Amino acid sequence: MSPQTFLFFTQIFCCLFAAGVLIYIFLPSRDLDTGTDKTRVAYLYERKEVVYENLRDLNFEFKAGKFTQADYDAMRVGMEAEAARILAEIEMLEAAVV
Repeated sequence: MSPQTFLFFTQIFCCLFAAGVLIYIFLPSRDLDTGTDKTRVAYLYERKEVVYENLRDLNFEFKAGKFTQADYDAMRVGMEAEAARILAEIEMLEAAVV
């Protein structure tokens, strides 16, 4: 086998190997059922925790002097309204189950 033929087969092998690796890496997984199904109530409880955490962070940042009183009040009112909507929907959904 001549050096040119050997080089040609080596290049073909490298190209096929690289194509195989790229396909393996970037091809979407066939295991699509990896997540758990969430109910609306479970989602709302998670969302409630996020809103409460945001309120705690907002309070901490206000005390640290990052927000003016007007900005703090506006953001706090918005977050509290969102928390109230979430709690009302949780209560409605849990009352419908009973």
